[in-house]
Order: sequence, then C-alpha cells, then structure tokens
Amino acid sequence: MDTEAFNQTLALECHHIWKVFSNTSRNGWHRIITKTEAVRGIDLKVPRHQILGILGPNGSGKSTLIRMMATLLIPDQGTISVFGMDVLRHRMEVRRLINRVSVEASFFKKLTARENLAYAAGLYGVPNLRAQQEATRILERLGMPKTKLVVPLENLSRGQQQKIAIARALLTSPTLMLLDEPTTGLDPTSRREVQDFILQVRAEHDATILISTHDMQEAERLCDRIAIIDQGKFVANDSPGELIRLWGENHGLEHAFFRLTGRDLINEQESL
Repeated sequence: MDTEAFNQTLALECHHIWKVFSNTSRNGWHRIITKTEAVRGIDLKVPRHQILGILGPNGSGKSTLIRMMATLLIPDQGTISVFGMDVLRHRMEVRRLINRVSVEASFFKKLTARENLAYAAGLYGVPNLRAQQEATRILERLGMPKTKLVVPLENLSRGQQQKIAIARALLTSPTLMLLDEPTTGLDPTSRREVQDFILQVRAEHDATILISTHDMQEAERLCDRIAIIDQGKFVANDSPGELIRLWGENHGLEHAFFRLTGRDLINEQESL
C-alpha cells in the first residue's frame, strides 16, 4: 500500500450514493420500462480498523452497495473512496487494497481448491508457494483438512466452498475486506470459526472490515457499529449497544431491527 493511502484515517467513505436499475418488459406492442432505486442517497464513513455491519431485509440494497464499494458496479450519483482514493478514478489501486467474499462465491468448479487459490493469488502477484502455504494455514485455522485442497470445488459442500472463498480473500492480506453474508450456509461450529478468524485478521493485519449478515448474534459479536438499511437508505447507524438501547427496548438487536424496518429478519432469512 502507498504511504498516502496508509495514512488515511478513513478506510471507506461514501457520499450521497445512488443506484437505479431499469427493467424492460412488454405489454403487447408496448415496451414498459420500470425503474428500481436500489440505493438512495447513502452517506457513510468507516474509520480504519473498524468492523461495520450492514443489516437489512432482502432487496434492501446491501449487496448493491457492497458491489459499488468493490468497484463492480458504478454509482449513478455520488462518490466512493477507499483510503482517500476514488473507486472510479483509481480503480486498480483500490482493488489492490480490498477483497470481497460474497454469499455466492465464484469458482472454477472443475478445478481443485488448490488450483482455484493459485489462480486467484496469481492475479494479485502472490508467489504460488507462499500462496499455497498461506492457504493451508488459513484453511486449517477454519477447521478444514489439507486433503480438501486437492478435491474439485464441485465435490465440496456449500460450507467448505465458503471457507475456500474466505481463504482466497485473505491470501492477499487485504486492508479493506468486504464480506457479503460470508457465513451463510455454514454449520454453527464453522460459523464460529469464521467469526473468530475475522476478529484475528482485524487484530493482526490492521484490517478494516465491512460485513453484511442476517445473523443478529454475529452482528453483535463482531461489529463495532451496525448500519441498518431499508429500501435503499440507512435508517440507523450506531453501536449494537446503542441500537438496542434506543430502538430495542432492551429486548435485543432483532427487536430494534423490527422497530426500524417493520420487518422480522428471521422471516426474511427463511425466504432466501
């Protein structure tokens, strides 16, 4: 990382971000265009070394927002900067500082876990031997045996594939990690192992982490602050304790979420 970026006190800053998607359908001879405002005027500042959680119902704009931060989507309005660098004007520099884990990790399913990890490491200029050693260490830390490295991805379970995705993201020691529902599909033990490792990465690598999740206990355990998004806008952004105090009537984070959005996150999760 260059010195100027490293000295930034803000890891991530969003200013008045909007994203609108257009959908085209036909009614006879007539073409009908409908527009969906996925993200609406979002402002956000994330200090270095913080873990920020984003909670929201399905379709609330969580993943769209993260994809814009990751330079995978272009905002229609507003600016996003990572360590002071604009994600559009300095896209390649920003990509060297970030990595992303999504709920649907992309792999070459016919290749082994080791081959997928070697390919990803090569894209970032990480030497293959070092990448293999680091991948083995990370996966062992996540409770995954070495033997799984030589198994094609299509023959691994959903949870095992997600652990490979997390290992792939951590190979490059990213300074900003964007985790889009990283523990979805994991059993309780694996989920706890991933959470422990996220905290370890933050402590050992001075990483800043943004995580979207449906798991209230996960959000409370990991996050310094939680931003709740609904219909493309933030309706709250505070520490877990303050959200519970102000909105949860001391009944927990789920109660606060329901009061702020009018929706039950458990039912939202079951509809995935």
